[in-house]
Amino acid sequence: MANSFFQFKQFTVQQDKCAMKVTTDSCLFGSLLPEFPFNGKQTKALDIGTGTGLLSLMFAQKNPESIIDAVEIDRDAFQQAFENIAISPWHENINVIRADIKEFNSLHQYDFIFSNPPFYENELKGPEQKKNIAHHGDKLQIAELLLFIKKHLTPDGLYSLLLPYKRYEEIKALIQKSEMIINSATLIKQSPDHNFSRVIIYGNINKKNPGIIQSSEICITDKEKNYTDRFTTLLKDYYLNL
Repeated sequence: MANSFFQFKQFTVQQDKCAMKVTTDSCLFGSLLPEFPFNGKQTKALDIGTGTGLLSLMFAQKNPESIIDAVEIDRDAFQQAFENIAISPWHENINVIRADIKEFNSLHQYDFIFSNPPFYENELKGPEQKKNIAHHGDKLQIAELLLFIKKHLTPDGLYSLLLPYKRYEEIKALIQKSEMIINSATLIKQSPDHNFSRVIIYGNINKKNPGIIQSSEICITDKEKNYTDRFTTLLKDYYLNL
């Protein structure tokens, strides 16, 4: 059974109301969200399907001058994210919005859009509706998400998605069909003995010269089941015991 909360160095994430709990993959994704230089212009970011608010909080810690819209469709998850963010150091920077992203009309475009979207489409569901919404793409399919990103990203903006590795080739084709670009990809595996399980992609909507996708790999643990140096470096500003 998952803990009811997850304590980070600078904030706490309560998760008892959410179907999508804090996971190692989501924490790694949060640690890899980019740092934007502050040159007198606030970065406007959008977190699609914020869940507990984890990714918005990790992004805000790294980019304390940014303004973030954190959108969540589920009522209980929205309430949990609102409460987690309200007691954080960045409560004035993050707007928690309850909405279906397909019906969400922002007043502006975003410099950065990030999401840990539902992984599964056309797969067997469980009995819990909240988990089905969080994990399955009935409410938001990847193709719909890409169209939204293309419409709401600034011309020079970036997007980043955490995806199951088994859908990587399929989603690359969807991105190309949407006339978007993947600039780089980080392939994630639990240990050297495991296959890749997740991929984090970064890209933009510039159709000129897509080039070669720059790929890198991260193992979470080594053969002795200790966190790798790379993982430790990425999470040391967030995890309590690193």
